Amino acid sequence: MPAGTISHTGVGGLTLGGGMGWLTRHHGLTVDNLLGAEVVLANGALVHASADENPDLFWALRGGGGNFGVVTAFDFALHPVGPEVHVGVFFWDMSVGREALELIREVVPALPPRHSALIGVGLSAPPEPFVPAEHQGRLGHALIIGGFGSAEEHAAAAALLDGGPPRLFEMRTPLPYTQLQSMLDDSSPYGILDYEKGLPLAEFTDDVIALMNDSVRRKTSPLTFCPTFRLDGAFTEVDEDATAYGGSREPGYMLALTALSFDPEELVADTAWVRGLWTELLPHAVGPGGYVNFMAEIEEDRVRASYGPEKYQRLAQIKAEYDPENVFHRNANIVPSLA
Repeated sequence: MPAGTISHTGVGGLTLGGGMGWLTRHHGLTVDNLLGAEVVLANGALVHASADENPDLFWALRGGGGNFGVVTAFDFALHPVGPEVHVGVFFWDMSVGREALELIREVVPALPPRHSALIGVGLSAPPEPFVPAEHQGRLGHALIIGGFGSAEEHAAAAALLDGGPPRLFEMRTPLPYTQLQSMLDDSSPYGILDYEKGLPLAEFTDDVIALMNDSVRRKTSPLTFCPTFRLDGAFTEVDEDATAYGGSREPGYMLALTALSFDPEELVADTAWVRGLWTELLPHAVGPGGYVNFMAEIEEDRVRASYGPEKYQRLAQIKAEYDPENVFHRNANIVPSLA
């Protein structure tokens, strides 16, 4: 099933907010593959939601978050994957940071079918065996390309990076899909302190690249970085009104500004950094809304902006039917409306 990029992400939050990951380009969001759900409502009733049963609730669950009940079971559509896939990790030093992001901007939308990518802006090279010891901890930008076809197809995808700025290091290898799914687990270990804001971008413009490339030099924690998802392919083939997912289905990027640290003081510093960069990037974004799964600080105006007025109003009316007293409010909250 299409999941995220961290193997220990909870299936409930991932699914109810949308769900972006390695298979989004091929099979859409996690919510696009939800067939049904068992839900405990605020009044204690147990109901089933699907296209045929409680279809309004089923629509709302696919993107509306934990506003409508406690989901105790999910039914998902499944797809054949792997079991082995091809993975390429490419890393550029900050000395060529802007040129690297310009190259990534050209390559990622042009990746051949059966490939997907995750962009790591401002990533500190991890202490992994495939990273030369002298480069571990170096600040730069990374691109991870997952290939779900043949080795030859993946080599052709990687060749799109040739002729660009020199890479500090790279790693190419076949891996079990489950290992790709857990490759980034150490970037979000249990017990980490976190603050996050997201923004949708139509393009990686020159101004966006300049802002991000310059700003990441000012972050404090080596774990803080900006994971960025390319959204196209199957993601764009779903009608915007088919689910409650808050966001455009046009091709583009979802940028997460993610402060991560085990040190509370570092988190305070990088929370301020995230807020500052978010504000600088806002004029270049599709809008002030974001992705509710990348919203650590719940602001009512941003929740409304994330869904848009029509979708938010529909969600608010469904909320009034299934949770009129707003019992489920410790979330990206949708206020019940009888209008």
